[in-house]
Amino acid sequence: MAREVQSPVVLALLLLVLARSRLEAADGGGWRQTGPGAAVVLAEELCNVERRSDLTYTEFVQHYAFLRPVILQGLTDNSKVDLPFQQYVEQLLHPQDPASLGNDTLYFFGDNNFTEWSSLFQHYSPPPFHLLGTTPAYSFGIAGAGSGVPFHWHGPGFSEVIYGRKHWFLYPPEKTPEFHPNKTTLTWLRDIYPVLAPSEKPLECTIQAGEVLYFPDHWWHATLNLDTSVFISTFLG
Repeated sequence: MAREVQSPVVLALLLLVLARSRLEAADGGGWRQTGPGAAVVLAEELCNVERRSDLTYTEFVQHYAFLRPVILQGLTDNSKVDLPFQQYVEQLLHPQDPASLGNDTLYFFGDNNFTEWSSLFQHYSPPPFHLLGTTPAYSFGIAGAGSGVPFHWHGPGFSEVIYGRKHWFLYPPEKTPEFHPNKTTLTWLRDIYPVLAPSEKPLECTIQAGEVLYFPDHWWHATLNLDTSVFISTFLG
């Protein structure tokens, strides 16, 4: 894999990755946390994934469903759903240590207790698009700043950020990314991302609260939560 010499700018960004996280007391009621990866990602504000509003179902199927990711705007309004998780956030979530192993990451995601979180799922408005022959399955997640999931792939789906910001890195099925399965996304961002050749860089973008990312079948993707984040994924199986 081709390499590039690290410039002073890149080295400075890597130092920012390791800087201590800070609480953003002015936003989020005093418990929102910004992760160390935010400094690198936001330094370039790079987004090469298309954003679309007022997208029709026909356009979705013809141009995105089986071809490439897209960020959908204005589809839902789930930002005001009452979430009974503040105590969980305050007690258990903290910014990710860059030295942590991928399997040590604290991440509430997957098979959820629908009784405990019924107020969320009862009021959640899912993305209106679907693929023929698939059934949606929902997963609710809460994650600390700087946490994330290393590169992996599965079937198609949607991921909506309810609160916070989540940065996505994506590769098409035929382009396997360079990564270690038990290293965190934050470590990958620090050690591998800066030396990738331009042709080896992923598609990427920061998903803001209220936005929905659609990812097609078998697309490689990794995530990095820039803040304490709340999100719901809709898997189409």
